[in-house]
Amino acid sequence: MNRAAQAAVLFLLGVVVLHTGAGDVSLRYVKEGLRPLLLASGAVLVTAALATAWYERTPPRGPAPAPRGPAPAPRGPAPALHESHPAPREPAPALHDSHPAPRVAWLLLLPVLALVLVAPPALGSHSALRTGTALQRPPAFAPLPPGEPVRLNLSDYAARAVYDHGRSLDGRRVRVTGFVALAPDGTPYLVRMTLNCCAADAQPVKIALTGRVPPVLEPDGWLDVTGTYTPRRTEDPVNGAPVPYLKVAHARPAPAPRDPYDATWNN
Repeated sequence: MNRAAQAAVLFLLGVVVLHTGAGDVSLRYVKEGLRPLLLASGAVLVTAALATAWYERTPPRGPAPAPRGPAPAPRGPAPALHESHPAPREPAPALHDSHPAPRVAWLLLLPVLALVLVAPPALGSHSALRTGTALQRPPAFAPLPPGEPVRLNLSDYAARAVYDHGRSLDGRRVRVTGFVALAPDGTPYLVRMTLNCCAADAQPVKIALTGRVPPVLEPDGWLDVTGTYTPRRTEDPVNGAPVPYLKVAHARPAPAPRDPYDATWNN
């Protein structure tokens, strides 16, 4: 890979990063707070590519001109014929001379092709069923706002059901949204993936569904569920963590949200 090819690969990679960070596609891979850093990285890559291309097109500086006039006569005795002289030094390479980049540098095109041709989706049921629920206890439980049903994040409902034993949920109808995952034993889960930084560290929070569950559920399909708290629980088969149930009163398909990850953990 010569310098021109390096500039082209850098420029293409930077443009794809900028395009991904400018739209909601980036929310499949990183949390929204990291979007400015993603855009800054793309800008740096494009700038480096343009600088490399400009440097390549700049003509190299030639050697310094030789002095005019006759060469001065050597002083002192002439060296003997048998005396050895040091070998003449090779001229220094020009500023633009460089070794080509290794062939492995072409692998930089792989993420470009992945984002342009494939655009991997957000993590779904396949990852959720192979990772234990990552429910965490919050420091406190704020009172629920008035109105029925109460819109809650899935992780908020799960934490109140497990760690508050449903006291703040008693007698209230709640509404949660998540995607469907079907356990090997047939238990239907409503799941939302949470993350600290990016999709590489994403973990699921799961609640099990009971009551008026739709007879046909499609894995990875999004559901908007209205229901009530029930003290029933189960254990996650992956890590043994508690998984609360939600008694479904009404469920309907829902479009995938703009941010597929749970906003509670995106701060």
